[in-house]
Amino acid sequence: MSRIGKKPVPLPKGVTASISGQTVEVKGPKGTRTFSATDDVTIALEEGTVKVTPRGSSKRARQQWGMVRSQVENLVTGVTAGFKKELEITGVGYRAQMAGNVLKLSLGYSHDVNFEVPAGVTVTTPKQTEITVEGIDQQLVGQVAANIREWRRPEPYKGKGIRYKDEFIFRKEGKKK
Repeated sequence: MSRIGKKPVPLPKGVTASISGQTVEVKGPKGTRTFSATDDVTIALEEGTVKVTPRGSSKRARQQWGMVRSQVENLVTGVTAGFKKELEITGVGYRAQMAGNVLKLSLGYSHDVNFEVPAGVTVTTPKQTEITVEGIDQQLVGQVAANIREWRRPEPYKGKGIRYKDEFIFRKEGKKK
């Protein structure tokens, strides 16, 4: 039995869900999100909650049970609170700034990196060394943050690069004479 799958997903005030077949559509104050589940689970709307149950006792049905429930919960969280990733830039001369829909990064290359921000995600730079990625789609927010981080990953000797705000970089000692 899935401990996660057994819990129903509560719908807070201002959030509505509609189910048509295997597709769940959740509307909230921040927008609308949809998710299509596999045929291994049954999704039902019961008294202000969304309940997911497996259609059989096969291994795949049990795997999908908890996963679909988590996906539906992420839809609800996205349309109510949204998702946020914070990045920090460390290094002399490394900085970021927004120019319209383009994030301009100075990362020690011979040229500035222009990162085109996709639709559905908001990128802001509160300081020159901080980047905030926000949106209602958890996967898209994480992917955009990972793509930005990929331009200059943090290195272990001086710690220069783009890192997540809560990320720990294991520092190495330099070579000795």
